Amino acid sequence: MKTQIGGKTCYIYDCGSSDVLLIQPVDDHDIEVLDSEVEEIKRLSGRDFTLAAFKVDDWNADLSPWEAPPVFGNEAFAGGAEATLKYVVEELIPQLKGGNDPELYIGGYSLAGFFALWTVYQTDLFSGGAAASPSVWFPGWIDYAEANEIKAGKVYLSLGDKEEKTRNPVMRTVGDNIRRQYKILQGDAYVKECTLEMNQGNHFKEPDIRTAKGFAWLLKEVK
Repeated sequence: MKTQIGGKTCYIYDCGSSDVLLIQPVDDHDIEVLDSEVEEIKRLSGRDFTLAAFKVDDWNADLSPWEAPPVFGNEAFAGGAEATLKYVVEELIPQLKGGNDPELYIGGYSLAGFFALWTVYQTDLFSGGAAASPSVWFPGWIDYAEANEIKAGKVYLSLGDKEEKTRNPVMRTVGDNIRRQYKILQGDAYVKECTLEMNQGNHFKEPDIRTAKGFAWLLKEVK
């Protein structure tokens, strides 16, 4: 179902349960493959859930946690993630919850996956976060992750095995940074379970499948 919530376009998939709510920031490309992503989450997890995907107006501006210079092209990062998280917490989730108290998870792909990872450092509202091919190359991120405590018990990380093979000096740090991020989470007493999954291919291969794998992993019970 396509609807408007708090001035943003949202895509709501009711997959059998309002007790489990998945939140995902999306762009136009993500929207094109949302149907296949949802089907893959259902297939892999075997769980009922509701997924709410909200359209991000300005990717670099709205999902970056602080200002940073351009890494590719001429568009800088404006550091608008705090406002986006405020929208999620104060407008999107209350509208979707109704009278329920659902189990909440947040996830996404690329810079949206990075936003999801940053989010679970900001609030304990979410039981877990799925960061599929997240932009952990973002300037200053690893220093931030090492200096701050995460607030979610389950965290999924993934990366394509060719993503760090790039000439861009900032973006090629993504491999070392995702491995460092995983070690940080492994040493965090608050984290009950975390994983790092390496996928075949570059950053643009099967984003819907990679995101679905992250959400499905979060939905599995911790043993």
